[in-house]
Formats: sequence, structure tokens, C-alpha cells
Amino acid sequence: MEKEKKDIERAVFAAGCFWGVEETFRNVKGVLSTRVGYTGGKTENPSYEDVCAGATGHAEAVEVTFDPGVVGYKELLKVFWDIHDPTTKDRQGPDVGSQYRSAIFHADTEQERLAKESRDGLERSGLYRGPIVTEIAPAAAFYPAEEYHQKYLMKRGLKYCG
Repeated sequence: MEKEKKDIERAVFAAGCFWGVEETFRNVKGVLSTRVGYTGGKTENPSYEDVCAGATGHAEAVEVTFDPGVVGYKELLKVFWDIHDPTTKDRQGPDVGSQYRSAIFHADTEQERLAKESRDGLERSGLYRGPIVTEIAPAAAFYPAEEYHQKYLMKRGLKYCG
């Protein structure tokens, strides 16, 4: 008897400091793995220091590998919108700079459609006072962050940043 092949998908989200974003997604049922890193910029293989300097154009982001049979992309989008303020440009809480921008990096046209649909629905809902400034862009090269950033909060027994 042949085993059924499990479909696995990937999503990339930026919503401020990647430590807390990763911890939230890591705990979603159906998420198989998470990895923090840098994407959406122009420099190849940037370091944390490069990204923090603000000249690379990268966002701190989380790559989420998930089983769509357990959790769908729509549900991941809901988590994304719930964990940050998508109306603040280049800022989340005390973190300021383009590396902390709100962004969805879609893997295909279906993810793009769902991301825009969810953003537009939130805009119409009146939930936010200001306009949603979240960038929705094609997934670009994803550069994993240094090892000490991976699962940073989990390794320290923390649930959130700050």
C-alpha cells in the first residue's frame, strides 16, 4: 500500500521583530516549521547588522512551512493580521525602520489573491482608523537569520518580545 503524499506549503510574513512573529506562528496547529530571516531587499546574504542598518531594503520576516490539510493560508493570514498593527508604516511598537514593515510575500497567485482579499476585507470592516499599509509582494530570496535568532523566544522560555 502506497502512502499518500502530504502537501506542504510555504508562507512568508513580516510583522515587526521576527522573534515574536515566529513564536506565534510556531504555535499554530498545522505549522510544521518556522524560520526567521530577511527578505524583500537588494543585498545578497545580509547579516542582522546589515539589515538593522536599514540600507539593504530587507524586512525581518518569518518563513512558515505548513500542512494545508490542517491549517489553511486564510487562517495564517488571520493570525498575521491579529499580531500586529498593519496601519503603521515601517514600525511595530518600539521597533522603527523599514526592516520592521508589515508585509506579505506571496508564493503564487492564489496566495496573492487571498492576501489582497483579506486586506481589502479588513479595510472595509472599519476595524482600523488608518489605512492598511501592508506591502503585498511576490516572495523573493529568503535569507535565514543567524542561528542565535532562530526560535529565540522559545530557547529563552519567553512567549513574546518586550
